[in-house]
Amino acid sequence: MEHATFGAGCFWGVESAFREIPGVTDVAVGFMGGRTANPSYREVCEGNTNHAEVAQVTFDPAKVSYAKLLDAFWHMHDPTTLNRQGPDVGSQYRSVIFTHSPEQAAQATASRDALAAAGRAGRKIVTQIVPATEFYRAEEYHQRYFEKQGVGASCHRPA
Repeated sequence: MEHATFGAGCFWGVESAFREIPGVTDVAVGFMGGRTANPSYREVCEGNTNHAEVAQVTFDPAKVSYAKLLDAFWHMHDPTTLNRQGPDVGSQYRSVIFTHSPEQAAQATASRDALAAAGRAGRKIVTQIVPATEFYRAEEYHQRYFEKQGVGASCHRPA
């Protein structure tokens, strides 16, 4: 199994979208990229930790490629909005790919560059591609939030 970590706005929608991909064995929501150890959701929302809301995807590379996960990432959010996805505003909602290996970094960069060259995004892509740091799992009530609430994934644009 391998990990991939993505920030694409509200982590509930990101989690829900990745759970639908065959070959993904688990998705946990949490925080990455900031300076505060073990932050709470409240601390991240206050905007003082510099963490992004992320979904950490566990996947079987024999069943789903990292390239397919990247493609899903580009389609589930707007990579041209800085620190914003829909009504959610703040650096915690930034578009970011946290890479877990040099191979992931190369694939993420090539994927971003291909998307930009194709002009499909419509504007400049602002997605950060940075090495993964410590993943801090969000409180349990955030895990599988949409399932627990009995609602569909509504905080991201459809693929």
